[in-house]
Amino acid sequence: MLFEYTRRRGARSPVTDAATFKVDRLKQASTSGNPHVDLSHLIDRSYNYHSPRELRWHLADRLGLTPKAVALREAGHA
Repeated sequence: MLFEYTRRRGARSPVTDAATFKVDRLKQASTSGNPHVDLSHLIDRSYNYHSPRELRWHLADRLGLTPKAVALREAGHA
């Protein structure tokens, strides 16, 4: 399953001192001409993600999928 997310700035991680991001919107990418489905309500949009990989793992867990069954792309990026 392909998902598209829009990020917004998060905070610096107190553990790693790395920049984090929050998800503003999460959509299931359209297939076969079907419109995007907004799934933003399925995740905690206040959570500070350290990487897209972490978001993918959280999304897979939330949907009961394996992480390799979930593909992500950032909105506005190919």
